[in-house]
Amino acid sequence: MAKVAIVYHSGFGHTKVMAESVAKGAASVAGTQVDLVPVAEAEAKLETLNAADAIIFGSPTYMGDVSGPFKTWADTTAKIWFGQGWKDKLAAGFTNSASPSGDKVNTLQSMWTLAMQHSMIWVSQGIMGGTKQGDLTLNRLGSYAGAMATSLNEAPGPANPTPDDQATAEVFGRRVAEIAKKFKG
Repeated sequence: MAKVAIVYHSGFGHTKVMAESVAKGAASVAGTQVDLVPVAEAEAKLETLNAADAIIFGSPTYMGDVSGPFKTWADTTAKIWFGQGWKDKLAAGFTNSASPSGDKVNTLQSMWTLAMQHSMIWVSQGIMGGTKQGDLTLNRLGSYAGAMATSLNEAPGPANPTPDDQATAEVFGRRVAEIAKKFKG
């Protein structure tokens, strides 16, 4: 069984919607266990993260980077880094902000850097920009480093982040789980 952990911070609920979409996609792969881990609970659930075959990072983009709570949690992983406890685990990331750009790519680069510090193996988006799937447009923001979403400054829900972005997150979660399953053998 492949184990996928999704560790995320959600300030207003939008990133939680994305995390749930990523989890739904990962769980759609037979033989995959998925754990959602809010950063506020991450230290208490360290065993879950350590046992995961893949860790997917999620954070809103605040001021062009990961949120403060996500960064604070990331800094707590230094002891794991020192022992290279996550070496050769798969890693991936997703983010959202209110604007189409919002410097989201920098947030994904911060997550990538965290993964590289831990000697993890980064999984890309794997979806061409603007891919049509029925009435939806997957990867409408054209990210290849990870999943991106636009969340309007209103309550999260079925249309916020957009259905396109939620579907992209779901496909992304499935991709990570499929690769984790291959790596697991």
